[in-house]
Amino acid sequence: MPAPVTIGIPGPPHAHAWQAASLHDPSANLRAYSHTDGLLAAFAAGEINRAVVPVYNTREGGSKQYFRLFSQIKDGWWMGNVVLPVSLSLGVFAPDAPSERLKSLFGRRAVFRLCEEYISTHFPDIALTSVADIEAAIADIRAQGNAASCGVIDSAEMLAAQGLHIAERDVAPHSRTRYAVIGRELPRPSGYDATALVTGPLDDRVGLLVDILGEFARRGINILDMSSENDPQTQKLQIYLEAEGHIEDEAVAGAVAQIEERIIGQKNLVRLLGCFPRVEIRAKHIRSVGFIGTGDMSAWFAERLENEGYRVFMTGRSTELRPEQMIAEVDVVAVCVPISVTAATVREYGPLIPDGKALVLLAGESESTLQAALDATSSGVEVMLVHNLWGPHAAAMKDKNAVVVRTRRSGRFCAEFEAFLYKHGASIHYDSAVRHDLLMGLGQKLPTAISVALAMTLAQNKITAEEIAGHCTLTSLYPILAMARAHSQNPRTYAEIMAMHGESGTIVRDFAVNLERVTAMADKGMIQELCGLIEDNRRHLTERFLQNRMEQAKAVDKVLGAMI
Repeated sequence: MPAPVTIGIPGPPHAHAWQAASLHDPSANLRAYSHTDGLLAAFAAGEINRAVVPVYNTREGGSKQYFRLFSQIKDGWWMGNVVLPVSLSLGVFAPDAPSERLKSLFGRRAVFRLCEEYISTHFPDIALTSVADIEAAIADIRAQGNAASCGVIDSAEMLAAQGLHIAERDVAPHSRTRYAVIGRELPRPSGYDATALVTGPLDDRVGLLVDILGEFARRGINILDMSSENDPQTQKLQIYLEAEGHIEDEAVAGAVAQIEERIIGQKNLVRLLGCFPRVEIRAKHIRSVGFIGTGDMSAWFAERLENEGYRVFMTGRSTELRPEQMIAEVDVVAVCVPISVTAATVREYGPLIPDGKALVLLAGESESTLQAALDATSSGVEVMLVHNLWGPHAAAMKDKNAVVVRTRRSGRFCAEFEAFLYKHGASIHYDSAVRHDLLMGLGQKLPTAISVALAMTLAQNKITAEEIAGHCTLTSLYPILAMARAHSQNPRTYAEIMAMHGESGTIVRDFAVNLERVTAMADKGMIQELCGLIEDNRRHLTERFLQNRMEQAKAVDKVLGAMI
């Protein structure tokens, strides 16, 4: 049987670091050190197997130990984390001692920082004595006979272990501390990891930080944390980064290699501090998501949700797990099926969703779909629609448009799903159901109908692909490209778009009427009248819109011109 692990912690027994180490490994032998330097020296000397040290608190922020801490650790890795709710209490020496008679408060410096608001409110004029060894301080207070006028702030467990009585609990509310676990081995990938990196002192260069972050962004890697500090000796900038993913992941390793080779231009100037299962400081309400629909878009979302630590279930016509079984197991039910069957799917399975769960519709048609969802589910079920304006071939959500249609029943699960989209870089737009469908007529139904009608027109007039290429201007090439896109992918997708109901049809019908009117005016040679129409359109579109779109068009022209 292997020997128990010995873990070193800063601070006294039963304080928060002690509790964190106990949570990390309940069977470990714990050894307390008065100072972090002594703890790290013991780790370097092999006297302890692991060290547990605080690195972040939700009230105080980062402890700025990333640089100094790891500069002292040459043979070890950041291998894990413990997030501990920090419950601090005010302890007194007598059971009924009134706290208003206290003249001195004792505690560790870090504890006083967390309780600054409480102390300034309740003890604005009290003397604060910061101590490194809280046990020794309590012994001195008792020995000197000052117990009646002294109070101590620390964890309730530590105060009770020292024989003190609790005068007030939770004097630093909403406080949680993240502890880093330092060990000898780098953990293997778990599928839900983070990688911590720190640079050496960097030479100044305009855009250096932007370029470093860009290597992660273009690979779809989210940055979880970042801080910087000037190196005490050279006063050059050092950067700490914590990124999603494991260093063995191709994307993470590629980003680090490019940063060293292309951005910094020096080898071994990015140091790997460690890899560990990702830690969640923010509370998550969703634990699991179940999909009805096993298509490419469902799989696309499922992969990214799993990377965020959610359990994901896939169900469909061919899966062994049935939707009605899955619904009972998950917090969020996501319906992602073809547009034409979304409402029917919701009417079939919506009644099975119990109160306290959510239904998220990944759908392109809003009004009828949402109405079906609200009708089919009970009032305790959250309901929201998300229309992602990208396909399953997209590498990431960054800068892609997503339309969110909330309902009166969109709650915390729906808000967390929105936060998932936002975190991954989606550009979120909010619509009502009716407005969404109208705009989808413009954004999807009309362009698709034009593309299909254009291809039909080319066939009717026996115009070949070679002739198209030889007679297009850059401007006329745009609809040709849209036509090619619509005809080179799954035809069912585009047929579903054209068959959408509701307000989307208004756009196509109005366009057909206006096209007929413009064609008739052109046939009659009404040039002046056509100029008037264009001027009216310019005023509606606004000069700002036209200027911005022209800049985009010129950039596209430059790319297309080089390809023709």
